[in-house]
Amino acid sequence: MTKIFVTGVDPSLSNFGMVCGWIDLDSNEFHPTALRLCETKPDSSNKTVRKNSQDLERTQQLYKAFQEEITSSDLIAVEIPVGSQSARSMASYGACLGILASAVKWPMIQLTPTEVKMASVGSKTASKADMIKWATSLYPNLNWFTNTRNGVTTYSNKNEHLADAIAAVHAAIQTNEFKQIAMVRKSIAKTS
Repeated sequence: MTKIFVTGVDPSLSNFGMVCGWIDLDSNEFHPTALRLCETKPDSSNKTVRKNSQDLERTQQLYKAFQEEITSSDLIAVEIPVGSQSARSMASYGACLGILASAVKWPMIQLTPTEVKMASVGSKTASKADMIKWATSLYPNLNWFTNTRNGVTTYSNKNEHLADAIAAVHAAIQTNEFKQIAMVRKSIAKTS
């Protein structure tokens, strides 16, 4: 069996979702091994620290977590964030693109939010709940965030970013870029 190790990513300044796992290049099946959500929040209690200094610190935390996750990866599948009309959202957008740009050593398949939703739920208008339900149903044994109330366990909304990271891998597998990478890797495996 020929396989590659992949990291799926759903980036944002507050919640940077990542999943790592193997893709079997013969079946194109994804076998995730770990989920990681790196959360950052501005420190609203300290009014003397500039906002841009807090943003820099948060971006550094995300960069470190991202670098740790991709170290063993052969490929990165990422839902590229889209721009916004809000200045605050654009700051998050810029920080995420900078972090992603740091991965220049790794092949990266860039995906739109629509491609990610279509590859998973099959709907361009899939909700956060739809994405979480899809991913947790497909991979129930992963380390998902849960809430328990009155003896009933449910999946947390924080799983949205992890579900999107998984869906990014599923969307990447459907691209021509992935098919080319898989063909090359299988050829190399046959000759070695």
